[in-house]
Amino acid sequence: MDNLNNEIIKNFGNKIRVRVCGLLVQENQLLLVKHHALGKLGYLWAPPGGGLNFGETVEASLKREFAEETGLTIEPGEFLFINEYLEPPLHAIELFFKVRAIAGRLITGTDPELGQSQIIKEVKFMNANELKAEPVDALHRILTLTSSPQELLNLRGYYSYIPNL
Repeated sequence: MDNLNNEIIKNFGNKIRVRVCGLLVQENQLLLVKHHALGKLGYLWAPPGGGLNFGETVEASLKREFAEETGLTIEPGEFLFINEYLEPPLHAIELFFKVRAIAGRLITGTDPELGQSQIIKEVKFMNANELKAEPVDALHRILTLTSSPQELLNLRGYYSYIPNL
């Protein structure tokens, strides 16, 4: 696990990352990705998304990240909110969009930035009861702000998670 943590820090740490994330809600279930080696409990459920590359549009990045992580082709929709995450050595500005699946088959994808040291362990739709059954520390902060996946689509503005600074 230490090698994986070092690889995460090497690839994502000590810089500000702009991330694009999508909220895909179907039948009041939210599509989430389970990341290994992140979070206080050693795993973290979070909406699909990832880093914006220089020269890449936000829309193109969101489509690429969904394809890589979930196998789905999506259509980005309305911009919803910004979340800032700052827990050194990681610092991210996350742009959240409503998205709609238009093609593809759901798979557990990969994170090309990490090569053989993959942290994506599972991809699935989760309902409100499944989210409530998870420990709070195993959920991306935005998942704790509402009582259902559908309500996430109503969030607007700026949110932040900046513990112990």
